[in-house]
Amino acid sequence: MDENAFFPITNWSEDDKPREKLMLKGKSALSDAELIAILIGSGSRSESAVDLSRRILKSVDNNLNALGKLSISQLMNFKGIGEAKAISIIAALELGRRRRSEDAVELIKITSSKMIFEIMQPMIGELPHEEFWIIYLNNSNKILSKLQLSKGGITGTLVDVRIVFKNALEIGATALILCHNHPSGTLVPSDADKQITKKLKTAGDSLEVKVLDHLIVTEFGYFSFVDEGIF
Repeated sequence: MDENAFFPITNWSEDDKPREKLMLKGKSALSDAELIAILIGSGSRSESAVDLSRRILKSVDNNLNALGKLSISQLMNFKGIGEAKAISIIAALELGRRRRSEDAVELIKITSSKMIFEIMQPMIGELPHEEFWIIYLNNSNKILSKLQLSKGGITGTLVDVRIVFKNALEIGATALILCHNHPSGTLVPSDADKQITKKLKTAGDSLEVKVLDHLIVTEFGYFSFVDEGIF
């Protein structure tokens, strides 16, 4: 068999397909050509999207900065690249350029329960219904993400433990803080509040994702499980 024979991407193993490879192994596992192949979607009858991407990269000595300077018409000189694919490549590289030009966003580091209250009170402190939020942190206690887990009526919300930790593992969080509001204004935790705190803390210990605190927030104040010695 001719070793140079063309095999469409659809005939490749799952590990060699760019989209599937990204899903299975993560974006860093893909080469520049494979990432561009995802952008253009398909090649031609005689050339796969990955091979076409390699040929385009080779024309600029595999330099992404140089590739970003090519015009739509220059990209369209490559067989298999029409106007839509050329625009997709240019748009993606322009986003990359803008990303590099932006200052890195400094993540907020949580150092106290009061700091959590100041972040969450404007979001949930004055709501007429109850909401349960999770604040996800990295190993330096800096905020990676805030997630509204549930939204309920005046008397409570439902909390799905699986979703809490699924999100934690997906974003690489090593710790989290629970937070919900009491529309009634009371700062006394209910039995249900205590039970869900214990349940999440136990689940977190088994997954090595620490539950650091649970705050009840109202319009004018807050209750911290840690500060009150309930943890």
